[in-house]
Amino acid sequence: MKTILRNVSHKLVYIMPILMAAFLWSCASSTRITGTWKTPKPPTEKYDKLVIAALTDNVRARQQVETDMQAQFQARGINVTKSIDIFPPTASSKGGPDVDLLLDKLKADGYNGIITVALIDEKTETRYVPGNYGYAPMTRFGWYGRFRGYYSYWYPTLYDPGYYTEDKIYFLETNLYDESTENLVWSAQSQSYSPSSLRNASEKLAEITVSQLARDGLIK
Repeated sequence: MKTILRNVSHKLVYIMPILMAAFLWSCASSTRITGTWKTPKPPTEKYDKLVIAALTDNVRARQQVETDMQAQFQARGINVTKSIDIFPPTASSKGGPDVDLLLDKLKADGYNGIITVALIDEKTETRYVPGNYGYAPMTRFGWYGRFRGYYSYWYPTLYDPGYYTEDKIYFLETNLYDESTENLVWSAQSQSYSPSSLRNASEKLAEITVSQLARDGLIK
């Protein structure tokens, strides 16, 4: 029985760091919705013609976020236009397009909703990454009864020291506004934890946002 318990203990000591590393890797990069809000009196008709506006002066980020959002909406048969296509960035428009001109353009073209995406906060988190453990293979028999065998069985441990790393956490807000009233209809706060790239975070944000809007009954 002691031999069996020792073998089980040995396997757990070997496997647990691997499982922990896999868990940390899965948590290392993720984007998820942390909260949503919907107006108590949503419109009876679903939104089917939208404009996507990423509120940032970073042209690359704006293009990526709006493109990914557009793709997710279009996959559901919803007519979507990127704000960057309506008002392309210029050297003289660092403050963004004129709001009145934007609304006049949307009304004239028959849009009924506006989706905005904004980075509202970010923070840096220090995380400790534990080292990896492993054991050299040993014969199953003859090691427990004598000190030399027992010592030789447990001692040859490979140890990779742990280290500290810094992760970025981004907090984003996505809003849906009714074009005719300009009122906020729906809002969601999202958290992107240490994204591996802008593209991966943007694609995931678009996927979960559009799915949540559909679940909340605001789009088809």
